[in-house]
Amino acid sequence: MRTIFVNLPVADKEVAKTFFTALGFSLNPQFEDETTACVVVEENVLVLVHEPEKWKQFLHSEPAPGGTNEVMIALSASGREECDDLKAKALANGGAEYAPTQDHGWMYGVSFRDPDGHVWEASWMDVEAAAGAGAGAGEA
Repeated sequence: MRTIFVNLPVADKEVAKTFFTALGFSLNPQFEDETTACVVVEENVLVLVHEPEKWKQFLHSEPAPGGTNEVMIALSASGREECDDLKAKALANGGAEYAPTQDHGWMYGVSFRDPDGHVWEASWMDVEAAAGAGAGAGEA
């Protein structure tokens, strides 16, 4: 199994640690130093949050087309309730609204920004119903 390391710039790693642990994620001190913390989303999905000076060490090129290096981080959820719970925790702990809830019957998703503005999504999909609905790539 591969491990996915997501690296994100943050203004303050302590604020980021507080936010992500409030969402129910844990921390891995093995990858932490004065300017970086490691958030464990799942055993093989780790988010390293870096304060500005450390983040600059990772930049080796110009921004991607459109002038950004940003990504949207999407997490699967066990159901609608888990989606709503994660968003509620995010908003209660320094996160902000991003986009309206998406409810397609067979697929449900919420989104929010973390305290540094990064976009996170939580989504649930009924795979069998999605096949019957003719859901394909790009149909959200």
